[in-house]
Amino acid sequence: MLFTADHDEPRRILQKFIAAEINPFVDEWEEAGQFPSHELFKKLGNLGFLGLNKPVEFGGQGLDYSYALMMAEELGAIHCGGVPMAIGVQTDMATPALARFGSDEVRREFLTPAIAGDAVACIGVSEPGAGSDVASIKTNARSDGDDYVINGGKMWITNGVKADWICLLANTSDGQVHRNKSLICVPMRTKGVEVARKLDKMGMRSSDTAQIFFDNVRVPKRNRIGEEGMGFTYQMVQFQEERLWGAAACLKAHEYIIAETIEYTRNRKAFGKTILDNQVVHFKLAEMQTEVELLRALIYRAAEALIAGEDVTRLATMAKLKAGRLGRELTDACLQFWGGMGFMNETHVSRAYRDSRLTSIGGGADEVMLTVLCKMMGTLPGAK
Repeated sequence: MLFTADHDEPRRILQKFIAAEINPFVDEWEEAGQFPSHELFKKLGNLGFLGLNKPVEFGGQGLDYSYALMMAEELGAIHCGGVPMAIGVQTDMATPALARFGSDEVRREFLTPAIAGDAVACIGVSEPGAGSDVASIKTNARSDGDDYVINGGKMWITNGVKADWICLLANTSDGQVHRNKSLICVPMRTKGVEVARKLDKMGMRSSDTAQIFFDNVRVPKRNRIGEEGMGFTYQMVQFQEERLWGAAACLKAHEYIIAETIEYTRNRKAFGKTILDNQVVHFKLAEMQTEVELLRALIYRAAEALIAGEDVTRLATMAKLKAGRLGRELTDACLQFWGGMGFMNETHVSRAYRDSRLTSIGGGADEVMLTVLCKMMGTLPGAK
């Protein structure tokens, strides 16, 4: 069993925190286009939620991945996508490789404050010309004695406006594209780092997303995570947790929209009966609830395999693909049942419709997930 009685208390604490410290302010943060990340992360850090499965010696709880998955699932109860995504970047996207492969020195400098909530982290992989195609990034870190000198730019960086440091993927040599990259922790206040602009997004409105430039940014090589040239491999490992997190965070969000749609259609009448009384409506909602449970089963299976030390690339990829597709279908169907009110920004279903669209793009587009699966199945033309 993935979850036990030991998960009940942290789950209850997190649910209480979300209800008191996040949901009452979501509408305000969505309107502002940002939320107080340093303040909120510090509160989460004080409760131990930013390092549930991180090493104890750096401030983490030292628990297995099931606790991180529990947290991701509960964050789906937040009434927007932007805030949970920002938290997920901190816990499951910018820090897993650092926690697993970083030296003690670099973990003390960057991981410890991230776990404590004293520093906000972001992950720098995507570029204007290289989103899902990670191997094609152009940002480079040239060796200069004991330092790297970084030039290039990153795009669509969640937490990028307010971040204290970035886990940056850069080319550190001219070798093969899968063996010439390194992950480097770069303080955002370093000379030459420029947050060029805060991006205006269709959804995920409450999260700050940035375009960042690096102009002769000098950082010590000791800031590198693990071995030079292993950055692509480390990032692919890190993607497993990111994709599982992204899928798990959808579960309660989807269930909430289904429940709200049931309540609304039960009380709205047309042509002499409630909208819910139409078979096309209650059948579709039952089908969507079934799909959520199927996705949950896949995620839990992947999590159990990850805890057992198995490579979960296949299952995590499937979960990410399914979560994105389901989010698009479910929110579209529910919005339709809300009629004109579904098109109003004041409704949660409208927000969910906009926010859920990113799941099929961020962390690897659907088409990349399908390519990965076809390679593993041996059905991709030209793949060995």
